[in-house]
Amino acid sequence: MRRELLEFLQKITPEEQAILDGGGDIRQELYTSQRAFVVDSRRLLETGRLIEIRPHTRFAHFPRHRHNYVEMVYQCAGSASHLMDRGGQRETVLLEAGDLLFLNQNVSHEILPTGRDDLAVNFIILPQFFSRPISMIERENVLRDFLLAALSGGVDGTGWLHIRARGLVPVENLLESMIWTLLDRQGGTNTILETSLGLLFMNLSMYAGLIGRDGAGQGEQSLVFAALKYIEDRYSDGTLAELARQLRQPEYHVSRLLKKYTGSNFKELLQQRKLQQAAYLLEHTPLPVETILTYIGYDNSSYFYRRFRLRYGCSPKAYRSACPSRG
Repeated sequence: MRRELLEFLQKITPEEQAILDGGGDIRQELYTSQRAFVVDSRRLLETGRLIEIRPHTRFAHFPRHRHNYVEMVYQCAGSASHLMDRGGQRETVLLEAGDLLFLNQNVSHEILPTGRDDLAVNFIILPQFFSRPISMIERENVLRDFLLAALSGGVDGTGWLHIRARGLVPVENLLESMIWTLLDRQGGTNTILETSLGLLFMNLSMYAGLIGRDGAGQGEQSLVFAALKYIEDRYSDGTLAELARQLRQPEYHVSRLLKKYTGSNFKELLQQRKLQQAAYLLEHTPLPVETILTYIGYDNSSYFYRRFRLRYGCSPKAYRSACPSRG
């Protein structure tokens, strides 16, 4: 990150100065008017804005809380320990420089005190801001579904998403650009920010197999991201055995993690991806159905037709006829 930006983020805010002067605790009234600690976007966002940033408040324990918005935390320097709730249990997530943490509106967490050089930026994002960025992932895929589930809380295991993206230069550049744009506070920047967030999602999908690959210490979510990237790339002929070898994990462990974080096992995710690709090819190419089913890895046409109808409610031919781009 550019030195000028780090120097700006290192500045002591009035809230932090009050803590250093002996205030001690986080003043909840700055964040909410409710008895329960639910950080209110109306306290942090100007009227009409859908996205904003604020530096994470250092030097004090940030007590257990939720948000009425989606939060994206970018650890710019140093580190921070977040205590996350998952299924009634508490899990410690250590954010290090370059890490991202996505939290949907249903997640409770707390943050242990940080020091002067532990710099993080919190992106406050209203859910409606995600419509364009998510749509920029050109077609359905399992990674896109995973991101959607993480943001919506649709699956128990994906209420939050920790991504170790240090060293991925395109990701770092996009995040820095978003921070500069928000700090500059020029008018009419929503399109720039929506596009930047969409490009961020696209890059996270592209580099999913590299995210968090730190050997024996690789986190669960990094393994899941790598597994989903494998399914995206190898949906036509991939196997659980090969995936497990690549991840250096037992097959049963990979299966358990996929089920935990996505609600589906490897076979179901592979099937889902095959059908998504079939639908994409039906919509965007003139390839015959028999060619498509062979291309995506089916050797039983009856089984393909049956599974396609179950997912999309019609035959491949009817699906193609209903597509605006080919009808």
